[in-house]
Amino acid sequence: MLTGMLGRKVGMTQIFGSNGTAIPVTVIEAGPCTITQVKTAGVDGYEAVQLGFGTAKHATRPELGHLGHTLEPTDRQRKKQQRDQAKARQEARQRKEAAATETEADEVESEAAAAQASGARGLRRRRGSGKAMGPFRVLREVRMVGGESPTVGDTITVEMFTPGEEVDIIGTSKGKGFAGVMKRHGFRGGPRTHGQSDRARAPGSIGAGTTPGRVLKGTRMAGRMGNDRVTIKALRVVEADAARNLLLVQGSVPGANGGIVMIRKGQAQLTAARRQS
Repeated sequence: MLTGMLGRKVGMTQIFGSNGTAIPVTVIEAGPCTITQVKTAGVDGYEAVQLGFGTAKHATRPELGHLGHTLEPTDRQRKKQQRDQAKARQEARQRKEAAATETEADEVESEAAAAQASGARGLRRRRGSGKAMGPFRVLREVRMVGGESPTVGDTITVEMFTPGEEVDIIGTSKGKGFAGVMKRHGFRGGPRTHGQSDRARAPGSIGAGTTPGRVLKGTRMAGRMGNDRVTIKALRVVEADAARNLLLVQGSVPGANGGIVMIRKGQAQLTAARRQS
């Protein structure tokens, strides 16, 4: 069983339940995702699939080669190929002149032609399922739990989720930049009286002097706030629209609108799948 898929946070809204209650929901554009690589326990040590989502504006040659695209040789590769072919032809002429019989000369010519053909084939790379995929905006791995392994090139849609089940949403929180201790950790600040008018938002003491004589690791201080990987667990799926690839989950989801999120099966579904497998 595939444990999750990728999506894009669209925004928040509200819908009304059957009894008229307003339900705050987050709209997620879930998929479609394409399987670009399958990892097995025998080869890689664990079972997972690599998913591609979105469309990339710019892609590197290694990414295109990984996704099965046919790559034209670069100038450096073309020059190297020409040098190798010229060297092979020169060696073939020398061996042909030194050959004693016509049979040996024919063998030398066939070997030179085979070497030239193999050098030309080596400049192009084909991987994956044998067809070009993507390029994708993001590639992420998702674990597999039991069941049959999918194949490269398959498409994963929002139909893997059903209304009523619980999912975990993983995203990147909004970056707030450098923040003080009151905003970052919720400190109450110092007193506003007794001559401390300039210490209202200060952190105060950060450790003892003699013992331990240093600042302990993990002390809450000012620093970068946000832009962290955040997981919100046990969000209920309200609606799954397969026609528009939309998933509505109750509650808020970390990150800004348009950010990439991962929708993962809840702990109850994963535990049941592990027991069945």
